Amino acid sequence: MTRIYFNDVVTRDGFQIEPNFIPTEDKVRLIDAMSQCGFAKIEVTSFTSPKAIPMLRDAEEVMGKIQRVPGVEYTVLVPNLRGAERALESKADEFNLVMSTSETHNLANLRMGREKSFTGLAEVIRYVDGRTPINVSLSTAFGCPMEGDVPQEVVEQFCQRFADLGVRGLTICDTTGMANPAQVIQMSDSLQKKFPQLQLTMHFHNTRGMGLANVLAAVQSGIVRFDGSLGGLGGCPYAPGASGNISSEDAIHMLDAMGYDTGVNIPKLLDLARELPQIVGHPVPGQVAKAGRSCDLHPAPGYIQELQ
Repeated sequence: MTRIYFNDVVTRDGFQIEPNFIPTEDKVRLIDAMSQCGFAKIEVTSFTSPKAIPMLRDAEEVMGKIQRVPGVEYTVLVPNLRGAERALESKADEFNLVMSTSETHNLANLRMGREKSFTGLAEVIRYVDGRTPINVSLSTAFGCPMEGDVPQEVVEQFCQRFADLGVRGLTICDTTGMANPAQVIQMSDSLQKKFPQLQLTMHFHNTRGMGLANVLAAVQSGIVRFDGSLGGLGGCPYAPGASGNISSEDAIHMLDAMGYDTGVNIPKLLDLARELPQIVGHPVPGQVAKAGRSCDLHPAPGYIQELQ
């Protein structure tokens, strides 16, 4: 069985747009429980300015309180040099840097153009100087909600520039759920040929209901690393009303049913997914936690025996 590696991003990407502050203790408890499920990585938090993302103002405290499990990498989002300084003190296992491949989305999301973002992230990479592995997430790689198509060659140019700086991995992000499986196959095939030395991760959203189809297309093209979010939480403010990231438990259940090895304990994960609405105070999009696994059978109606 092919081994698939999942990074759950719920406590960073999923929580950061929630309107009500989630207590530090709840975040720590959830991360500790997810650490026991078999994820390859957990994106714990972001060392962004607390004014920019109040939800994650407790980044240092969360990183200091979680119980780290051997074999799990605890990654954090790092936006700039100040964030890198704070993240180094937290002893995170990986730094995740983010920019958009769309100029308009980068201006809207990060308040600066792509070249300024690249320059700033390059400074972070040089400052870290190999002390912590670095992954770069490239947003809107499959399309921008304001510009439309983002040429694949533009995505690949940014991939090459970061590869030249010595990053360990790249995450190719479908930030607002515009990707389709044919596009995913084309991107996956090309990037694996051009960057065989890098960890390539795909990050899909389920905005238009194609998230799991895109996961399957990527897997069948040879991609083995994915981001997901418990319960399908998260989303982008530039896709109003849209659902969030692909649900970790839904994607993992699908791949497990197909015979892939995700290393994840699905019953444990579903227990957490069923607790998530109480933590965030509202229903979550994930489906398998509601319906149960496809192998979870139900008793036949009583009248069946009479009909036999």
